[in-house]
Parts: sequence; structure tokens; C-alpha cells
Amino acid sequence: MPFDINNTFDIPTKLDFGVEFEPTKVNDKKYVINGDTGEYIGIVGKGFTCASHGDFYRGVYDTITENLLPSELENAKYTWRSARDNAWSMLDITLPDMKVEISTDKHTTTLGNRIISLHGVDGSCSNQAFFGAIDFFCTNGSITGEYDQVRKKNTSNFTLEGFIYELRRARTDFYQQTAKMQVWAETDLKYVNVQSLLEEMIKSKRKSEKMYELYCQEASQRGHNKWALYSAFTNYASYADERNGFSLRNTGNDTQAISMFSREQEVSKWICDKKFTTLGSWGNSHEAMEVA
Repeated sequence: MPFDINNTFDIPTKLDFGVEFEPTKVNDKKYVINGDTGEYIGIVGKGFTCASHGDFYRGVYDTITENLLPSELENAKYTWRSARDNAWSMLDITLPDMKVEISTDKHTTTLGNRIISLHGVDGSCSNQAFFGAIDFFCTNGSITGEYDQVRKKNTSNFTLEGFIYELRRARTDFYQQTAKMQVWAETDLKYVNVQSLLEEMIKSKRKSEKMYELYCQEASQRGHNKWALYSAFTNYASYADERNGFSLRNTGNDTQAISMFSREQEVSKWICDKKFTTLGSWGNSHEAMEVA
């Protein structure tokens, strides 16, 4: 999974290329070409148009700097990921100076703000921005919900200026979101049948069993609470190796970065699921069995 980590906003050279097009022998299709290397990196519809990665991310960065305090951006970390021969890209910005503590009766951790932007020049994804948090105790990260997303499709009607305007309007309140997470940390699951809950939320029996094992690991440190369950979800979205047993299959198609972000989107759906949002509420049907 190719990635670059910088402490300054510096677009990797491999991503900062011009985009060119060339007709194919199919009347309504055209090739996407890396203007720097001449490499053919995709085939799109005849009407497809897009900004380059560089122009898109410079616009996103300008918008962020206009809306955050310099002190909040001072120690920002920029992680770049790419796939599909650099036609797909992702910028993951961690803002450690925008931080909030989350405390349970057993454990305290610090959350930092996180901004994620995706961009594709081959039609593989629309221009997207997500907002989320990263747990500095275990470096788990997760977008916080589908409502924290801005999306504009790569079409002939797309303008970068319009997208930046929507991005500015849609920036979520990090501190309000982390206040909700503190409530999760105070939501006791000691008498909740978490295993049964996961079997209902996750259709794959093998995946639900592994997730329950992850929950038990998280609960041993954080306590049996909703925050520990959320942390198990974000662990799944952050690692794909022996640390959690959720390894990725090596398909040889340069798509690992895409697969890992798909996990974050999966977690986002789980935490928006009514079974999760109502967990700990009076009368919840899963409050029936104490977790050992």
C-alpha cells in the first residue's frame, strides 16, 4: 500500500502530474494519460473531465487553512496514499493540536482531528472529503459518519471552486463529535450481549467472530463500554495484518489503499446503524448477558 508521510503540505511528485486524454478506437471512450510519464492509467467516457490531483489538493489545503487557526495546523501530519497507478489518491491530514481527551473508568486517551480527501483522475472515485478522528493511544483512525462527507462527481459540470465552497460549509464540529464519543465511553456494556449484537450488525459470521475478539481486547484496556466497541471497529479500519487478524488479500491490482478506506466507510455505516446508536439505551434488546 504505497504511502508518503510529511510534516508539511508537500504533494508527492508521483501525484503532482498533469492529466491528458487521448481518443480510443471506441467512439465514446478516451484514455487517461499521466502527462509527466506518458503512462496510460485509465479509460473514461468521452465527456469525462477532472482537475489534476495537484490542483484539487491545493484547493482543499487552501480551504482548510482559511477555516482553521494557525495553532491548529502547526503540527499537522500529511499522509498520502495512492492506488491504480496513481490515478486514485488520498490525503489524510492529522491535526494533533486539535485534541480532546476521552476517559473511561479504566483508561484515558487523546483524540485528534482528522481530515481525509480522495481524488481520482480515472473515474474510479468522485471528489470526496471526510472528517473524523484518530486515537493517539493506538493510532486507530475512523471517519465519523456518512453525514460528515462532501462529494462532487467528476463530471463536465464539476468546478473546483464549487467543491471548495461545499467543503467549507460542510466542515463538522470536531468538538461536538468527540463529546458524543465521551458519552460512548460512559455507556456501560457490561450486561450487553455484544457477541449477539455483532452477529446482527455484521453479516459475515467469521468477521463478526473476529470483531468480537477485537472488542474483548479493547475492553480489557478501556473497559466494557460503547467506546471499546467503537475502538474495535476502528482497529479493523486501521490495520490489516497479524495485529487484528483482518489481513487483506493480495490481488496484485494495486488497490490496497482503496480497500483500507473502504473499511473506514464500512465502520462509518456501523456507527450510524440503529443497533449501535441505541446501544445502551433503556430497554435495548441486547442488554441480556454479562460479558466476561
